[in-house]
Amino acid sequence: SVAGAGLPGAKPPPLAPGAPGAAPAPGTPPGARPNAQARASSGTGFVVGTDLVMTNQHVIEGCARLFVRTSDNRTLSVPQAPVADARRDLALLRVPGNPGPVLAFRSNAVRRGESVVTYGFPLAGLLSSGPTLTTGEVSALAGLGDNQTQFQISAPVQQGNSGGPLLDRQGNVVGVVVSKLNAQRIAARTGDIPQNVNFAVKGTEAVDFLRRNGVQPVMRESPGGERSAAEVGEQVHPSTVFIRCER
Repeated sequence: SVAGAGLPGAKPPPLAPGAPGAAPAPGTPPGARPNAQARASSGTGFVVGTDLVMTNQHVIEGCARLFVRTSDNRTLSVPQAPVADARRDLALLRVPGNPGPVLAFRSNAVRRGESVVTYGFPLAGLLSSGPTLTTGEVSALAGLGDNQTQFQISAPVQQGNSGGPLLDRQGNVVGVVVSKLNAQRIAARTGDIPQNVNFAVKGTEAVDFLRRNGVQPVMRESPGGERSAAEVGEQVHPSTVFIRCER
């Protein structure tokens, strides 16, 4: 669209021998190891069930091979084709080898103006190789063009954030980061540069997608009050993974 732009995968850093994230999980056959010479992109995912990772459909679209790097620097292969929902821009990956603890989805409604946290791997190869945390608010309860499956958020996101969790300040998942407004196109049309206009698939849509595919997500109510963003980041860190797509 003219106004919106997805978050295409960032180009990941080279996988030098012995570098963090380059080593395969114990017992991984040679054919299931990343190819440092392959044309690749990257994104973010998070654990939603035993050996199950959620991300965006556009992160895994057209990938010949997929790999997940866990928080403890293990690289796990994705042996089966992901289950995807193009309308919602969601995908479910089966990742044998325990990619991390399961994150809970929030069960009570999200309100406009609530504080949120994003956690993921933006601009891999340019910024920190580790995860990045940003904060903001739920700006609107609908996305671009009044899309009722998405939230508008003010938390900054970049290429590579796609598929990462959007969390409330209790550490429960309220959405899946999906896209940002194309500021250049808007500026060309209006003469004004939009600030901090980004989008996430609503957690209720992600929960419905999981249930339709036979997965019962962990649900948790978020009481009033806020934890610090640092505490939320520490909680979600073991459950957030780096996704490498080789074409």
